[in-house]
Amino acid sequence: MEYTEADVKFMKMAFQEAMRAYDLDEVPIGCVITCNNQVIAKGHNLTERLRDFTAHAEMQAFTSASEYLGGKSLHECTLYVTLEPCVMCAGAAYNTRISKIIFAAFDEKRGFTKFGNHEDNGQVIVHPKSEVAGGLMEQESVKLLQSFFARKRS
Repeated sequence: MEYTEADVKFMKMAFQEAMRAYDLDEVPIGCVITCNNQVIAKGHNLTERLRDFTAHAEMQAFTSASEYLGGKSLHECTLYVTLEPCVMCAGAAYNTRISKIIFAAFDEKRGFTKFGNHEDNGQVIVHPKSEVAGGLMEQESVKLLQSFFARKRS
């Protein structure tokens, strides 16, 4: 997939959300959801602060986007997220029927593509009509995550 200037702009906004998580001592993952090239929701990890393992950046943003639009369908929206969604978040994305998911870094341990996607042997984790692309600003995401975990180990 070829990325547009708008894709880069929105991923940079997702990184701003990841930095908010970093500053809160949360795993630095952030996201934004757009509709018609307008940001309608933002989110960052809050699992530690809320003591809730479901408080991932994407889950926060899905709720905000649905409230903004007045309905649960995000079929005309794009999710930009700094790390490949986990299976839980991909499942939520499936239910929202989001049009597009663009993520920065691949998550080799917990990312949904490890477990299959709509192209792998009929296993459907994200909606079959959702476009998925990974790798936009991947190195920046990896560097931020490595910095966070190095700080936690020291």
